[in-house]
Amino acid sequence: MGRVGVLLLNLGGPDRIEDVRPFLFNLFSDPEIIRLPVPWLQKPLAWLISSLRAKKSQENYQQIGGGSPLRKITEAQAEALEKRLEEIGQPAQIYIGMRYWHPFTEEAIARIKRDQITKLVILPLYPQFSISTSGSSFRVLEEMWKQDPSLSQIEYTLIPSWYNSLGYLQAMADLIHQELTEIANPDQVEIFFSAHGVPQSYVDEAGDPYQKEIEECTRLIMKTLNRPNPYTLAYQSRVGPVEWLKPYTEDALKELGEQGVKEILVIPISFVSEHIETLQEIDIEYREVAEEAGIEDFHRVPALNTHPIFIDSLAQLVVQSLQENPCTFEQITHPKKNMKMYPQERWEWGMTSAAEVWNGRLAMLGFIALMIELITGHGPLHLVGLL
Repeated sequence: MGRVGVLLLNLGGPDRIEDVRPFLFNLFSDPEIIRLPVPWLQKPLAWLISSLRAKKSQENYQQIGGGSPLRKITEAQAEALEKRLEEIGQPAQIYIGMRYWHPFTEEAIARIKRDQITKLVILPLYPQFSISTSGSSFRVLEEMWKQDPSLSQIEYTLIPSWYNSLGYLQAMADLIHQELTEIANPDQVEIFFSAHGVPQSYVDEAGDPYQKEIEECTRLIMKTLNRPNPYTLAYQSRVGPVEWLKPYTEDALKELGEQGVKEILVIPISFVSEHIETLQEIDIEYREVAEEAGIEDFHRVPALNTHPIFIDSLAQLVVQSLQENPCTFEQITHPKKNMKMYPQERWEWGMTSAAEVWNGRLAMLGFIALMIELITGHGPLHLVGLL
């Protein structure tokens, strides 16, 4: 079969506190996160937003140890996957490509070319497909394939999503079962699935299958778990003023509190690694929301990380994909050209499709104000200590 490689895709995260600001800059420099009518404003605006967001984001990362554990966990997953593939007779070299921090997707492709890989399986570490996660990384790779003729020598295949794979469902059910066995009255616990949200427009305008896959995934996990517990599905990490998938996690927690629910078990359904949205957003922010709502016992299922059943499921996906017809970039759901993208980190500004003209004007005014402040040495950024 030639030299086989597996490219694991993920979002990435700042390894240290010093990395937070450049990480945010990379995030907001992406026109798929914020699309401006004036392209040359992209990086100045990204600099401004990352400067304004850096302090708060650094405080959040301080709460979980000073940086994201995502890279180390992904490296451990890659090592475990490589070992498992060797065990089942399908040796492969594993590569990691992060979207917004090291090791970047471009770095991974450079290593793949150097190693003369002839067959490549591209596997996102997102169980469910969304144009803002797997789709975003696929689009970066698609552009690289168009611009670099040497990549045409690599026979690649994509695995768009794997939320319904048997091994993944069994691994999730196993983690939930382990947590329930530690609870006094396990059958009475409300099982609370919290998925990362996306704007409703992704689903309505671009046909993003994310919501459908999340809902089906939740149903399949409960079927695999085979327990009588009531369960709820909600969406976290909403940003900006536009409508996101509902119900929102904070609203769902408050509603459960009003219903008299006293004990819940939270499952981070769209995350396979511990990172800021599990360790800080769920464990700290949403725990406080739950306690204020009257929920007395707040439990959480850990992310899959290197769970043996999960790693085996990834290995089986790789083997299966090598035996089937290749899935190409053209077969993946793409956003409309004029569709507005929104940031995945929590922030206070919003770029709505109905206000595109005003967004451009405001961006221009903000950039002018920034230049004036840099020249004069006076202004709000100096006042708050950002300059």
